[in-house]
Amino acid sequence: GDLFCAPGNAGMAQVGTVVPLDVTDHAAVIRFVEEKKILLTVIGPEAPLVDGLSDALRAGHHLVLGASKAAAVLEGSKIQAKTFMTKYGIPTADFKVFSDAKEAKAFARSPEGAAFRVMKADGLAAGKGVVVAETAEGLVEAIDDAMVTKRFGAAGNSILLEETLTGPEVSLMALTDGRTVLPFPASQDHKRVFDNDEGPNTGGMGAYAPTAFYDDATRMQVERDVIQNFVRGVQAEGWDFRGIIYFGLMLTKKGPKVLEFNVRLGDPEAEVILPLIESDVFQVFKAVAEGNLRDMSLQLKPGFACTVVMASGGYPGPFETGLPITGLDEAAKTGRVFVFHAGTKEKDGAFSTSGGRVLSVTGLGKTLDAAVVRAYQGVKRISFSKAHFRNDIAGKALKNRRITQRIARMKNRRVATLGKA
Repeated sequence: GDLFCAPGNAGMAQVGTVVPLDVTDHAAVIRFVEEKKILLTVIGPEAPLVDGLSDALRAGHHLVLGASKAAAVLEGSKIQAKTFMTKYGIPTADFKVFSDAKEAKAFARSPEGAAFRVMKADGLAAGKGVVVAETAEGLVEAIDDAMVTKRFGAAGNSILLEETLTGPEVSLMALTDGRTVLPFPASQDHKRVFDNDEGPNTGGMGAYAPTAFYDDATRMQVERDVIQNFVRGVQAEGWDFRGIIYFGLMLTKKGPKVLEFNVRLGDPEAEVILPLIESDVFQVFKAVAEGNLRDMSLQLKPGFACTVVMASGGYPGPFETGLPITGLDEAAKTGRVFVFHAGTKEKDGAFSTSGGRVLSVTGLGKTLDAAVVRAYQGVKRISFSKAHFRNDIAGKALKNRRITQRIARMKNRRVATLGKA
């Protein structure tokens, strides 16, 4: 059937019809859905969910994939999300809440504050409202940035100071109808702007899936301690949650802990998850919207996916736009490579940059190595002035796996030698 994208971008225009629709105007969205006889509406970004667009559509008896406004508080407010986790026994880092900058800075400089070096703006901040500080003064600077200079606007009126956790981070996204949870393959995002996880946090500079860090033992722990308690909480709160839940996990020595919730597909994780799905996602999405997820399953393609984000120079700070992009067709011809558009515009067949994260270049492969190679082959064929990307996406996973394989080979050789003796 027909696919409409609102407000869309230059990439979406290649696979569907882009509609200049104001998604904050609920009445206009409903009129469009009714005029075009839309069977299913999928809400992608967080802001319309927090604003209650899914509720408005459901009130008009339209099928929609997206959490209700009440449920979207899990992403709309870091404080409310933490309250939910605490209330329903979902493991998470310890935290303190502040609405006064002086009190927050005093705590940051105190002996107790030394264990709480993560600052999170309470509201929506486009994935940039989290700062992991190395020192007390670095944390104070982040507090000033959020609460005094208002870098994130009203989102920084209140903040969390959170216990610093260590361990691999894993993104686990799942479909849910509020009763059943159907997870996608676990992925690993790369938040920092520079190689070796240096520099400020961004919305994400790349990802890969599936990740070996999410092994069977971890999966069982997450299902027991996180997913089951999440469902229990959703039902106890009486929320209509027919959409997508994203668990940002830290795999600590004490077990998996939830760093954050999103109520949507995350970027750039979506760009490695969706290409791995063999099933007809329309049928699965429709089942979620109807509340009939229990009998559905996901068929996955074998192998791995890796995506590399090509960003504007200066991102996540100030950056230039309107820069011509070349090589998009050449990149897609390298074989098993997808080029997803984010901040792009098209005019008369020519593409240019229009945002901070411009493109996500995804490679597929039977092995993670092959997927990474294909992704970077695609990146090398694309060019725009001041383009920036990380060179080490999935690097830690590849390094750890090679170390494990090398140890295994050494053990095998030792066993063989002992056997001969």
